[in-house]
This record gives sequence, structure tokens and C-alpha cells, in this order.
Amino acid sequence: MTKEVFVALVTCFNDDETINYFATRAQVRRQVAAGNHIMCAGTNGDFSALTFDVKVRLCAEVIEEVAGRARVFANAGMPATFETVALAREFDKLAVVAIVVITPFFIDCSQDGMIWHFSGVADAVETPIYFYDIPARTLNHIEPETAKQLALHDNIAGTKDSGGAQQILKDYMAVGRDVAGFDFYSGPDQLVHWALTHGARGRISGLGNVMPEVVARIVACVNAGDEAGAAEAQATTET
Repeated sequence: MTKEVFVALVTCFNDDETINYFATRAQVRRQVAAGNHIMCAGTNGDFSALTFDVKVRLCAEVIEEVAGRARVFANAGMPATFETVALAREFDKLAVVAIVVITPFFIDCSQDGMIWHFSGVADAVETPIYFYDIPARTLNHIEPETAKQLALHDNIAGTKDSGGAQQILKDYMAVGRDVAGFDFYSGPDQLVHWALTHGARGRISGLGNVMPEVVARIVACVNAGDEAGAAEAQATTET
């Protein structure tokens, strides 16, 4: 299985807090040149500070700039299922390869509630859904057993984990071994090499915004079977 890296692209702002699409497009070109794919409107992209219409335009501008040279994920997650579905439907009209849905935030959500939420979004669109766990930011966590139930949905293709706990990563990757077609993407930058060599499909990196070539090299080395090179590149991220 070929591994891949997405960079959780920063959103560039003007001094008046409007979006600087020119600068954001420059960041897209920088990532494409390094060989990375793009995730837009994620946590590193300040998604919670963007309006609905801005997120749709941002995604459209990123896709236009990419021009088929890389794959694009877009985050549609919001606390309310209604708005998440509405945004996911807009992304569904664009050429994103997957829609990422962060766990609801502010609202304390049960495991049954998250199954209802993510399943409802997945039912509403044709583009594959990835649920995104980052409990430090949302205060909601998708338990591995919940992940396994969600993985059985025909339109839920995988997960991104940014929790940083190795045991949770192992549990999510075990779901991928048990359920065909369910991919796992690792979030923590310090665990890129470890995750890729333990079954992760790829990496969605925040660090790639400042070190695009380094994160690309880790993945390229793993794909080439160059474990020493991957470990050396990983060590570079820790200095």
C-alpha cells in the first residue's frame, strides 16, 4: 500500500481578517511542488474562524490552484449535524476526494450521538467521509468500538487521529485490519514514521506547512523501503 501525506494547509489572512486567497494559493503551490496533498479548512486552517461561504470559496480556490496535481480533502465538521451536512453537500459538488468531519465541539456528545452524527453526514453525500478525532480541541473522543461501527458504513472510508496516544492509534489501525476499505491517517507529527510503519495509510501534517519537503521525504522513504532515511527525516522534525 503506497503511503501518502496531506498537509493541513494554513489559511492566510489579510490584516482586516479577510482571507488572502493570493497568499493561500502560494501555499498550495509550495505543497504541490514538494509532492504533498492538501487538506483545507482544517484545524490548522482556522476553520472555526471561517464563515460557511468562505469555507466553500476557500475549498474551490484550493482545488482550482491544485489543478489535478494533488488530492484534496476538506473539513466540513461543525457542532450541528445540520450545518455539517449543508457544508458537506457544498464540498460534494467540488472535486475533493474526501470530506473530513471533525467531532462536534462545544457540545458534549455521547458515542451513540457521534454514530448518528457521522452516519447522517455520510448518508447525505457521495464523497467518502473520514471522521476526525482531536479530543484536546473538541473535548469529544471517538472510542475505538465506535470507530469500528462507523467503519461498517458504506460511505465512511477512514479516520484521522490527532489525539497523539499510541494505543488509540493502534486501536484505530486494528479497525482498518478488520474492516476492508477503512483507512487510517495519523495526525501527530512526532509519530509520522512510527504510524506509517505500523499500518497507517498516510499522514495529515500541520508541520508540513513549515517543513513540506521533510514530511514528504518521510513518506517517500517509507514507500521506497528506506527505513534509515525515514528515521533520519523524522529526527529532523524533532530538532
